Amino acid sequence: MRTAVVVGAGIGGLAVAGALARSGWQVTLLERADRVRPDPTAVVLWPNGVRALRALDLGAGLDAIATPLPDGGVRRPDGQWLVQPRPTPADRMPVVVHREDLHDALIAGLGERVELRTGVCVRTVRAEPGQRPSVGDGRQRFEADLIVAADGTDSEIRRQLAPESRVVSSGCAAWRAVIPWYRAPRLPAEAPVGGETLGAGYRFVSASLGERGSSGASSRGGIYWVATAAGAPRPEPPQTQLTLLRRWYAGWPAPVGELLDATDPADLVQQEIRELRPLPRSYGFPAGPGGVVLLGDAAHAMPPHLGQGACLAFEDAATLASLLRESRLPDAVAAYDRLRRPRAATVVRQTRRMSAVLQARGRLALRARDAALGAISPRLLSGAAASAAQWRPPS
Repeated sequence: MRTAVVVGAGIGGLAVAGALARSGWQVTLLERADRVRPDPTAVVLWPNGVRALRALDLGAGLDAIATPLPDGGVRRPDGQWLVQPRPTPADRMPVVVHREDLHDALIAGLGERVELRTGVCVRTVRAEPGQRPSVGDGRQRFEADLIVAADGTDSEIRRQLAPESRVVSSGCAAWRAVIPWYRAPRLPAEAPVGGETLGAGYRFVSASLGERGSSGASSRGGIYWVATAAGAPRPEPPQTQLTLLRRWYAGWPAPVGELLDATDPADLVQQEIRELRPLPRSYGFPAGPGGVVLLGDAAHAMPPHLGQGACLAFEDAATLASLLRESRLPDAVAAYDRLRRPRAATVVRQTRRMSAVLQARGRLALRARDAALGAISPRLLSGAAASAAQWRPPS
């Protein structure tokens, strides 16, 4: 029986651990935290992420918890349209999922062949010819045919195997929240939830999780929003952060102000946005009978401006699982690197271009960038959507 150690029990690690187990592997899943739990926010999955989950045999679970996200258009802070809402073909429409629902679906897909160990902080990795790859926490060493590094942006495995790739600030921070339906504001028809508003250095996106009063599979419905602002994360308590957000986004078109007013400080989740520069030179490191591969944010952490972080992690998992079914293990490690690096590089390049549009330094830069939003942002967003729609799992 082939064995794997997956380091990191985020959504990418859970997805690949379950996929390997369903293919007959014995999997040890290591998580540094004492408990495995997600943020109480949501995630948007574009068509590539949805296809990847279906390739991982998780499509039925996704259908029960996902809400379609029609095109809501893009506006300026003064309410003028940058891109009018347009009909979206079913195969191009993203969906939005509560992270806790997605987490539950991934946990349910692990099966009996996955042993989950929490409180294990991986400190060392061995990936040398002639020896089985392994990781250790200073007290115990875990050997396997394959090591999957899904340990996030601060991956210790990547730091040791790809030291050229450094974690740097993206120059912005993000705030997310889900307002449960019982506290969600009732909005007028001319100001529906959905779509996004772009300003120089600021962005606000909202989406509905299910429908008010519906009795769907999830009890975690509500309105999800995410605000991104240039600058460093705020050290103040959540109540003060929320006050700042209401000040920064004052005067923006509905429903921005209404959603911020309805948000409770306990709903708020702040995140410093960081990325890898440069990307690792390799995503696969042969060793012994197999090797080590990088997956998810450990391989390609990037700003969330195009909503592709989770989608790429699921693509990674689906690609690796497919290759391991069809190829010898050493060949699969090499093929994974060959397939995933160009794909990640393309998406990261698009994301960095959008970052340049969204962030600004100084009055002149703000003015020039704001003037460029109408021409640049829609083109970038359309390109990203097309790229997301084109990806297919390896056959």
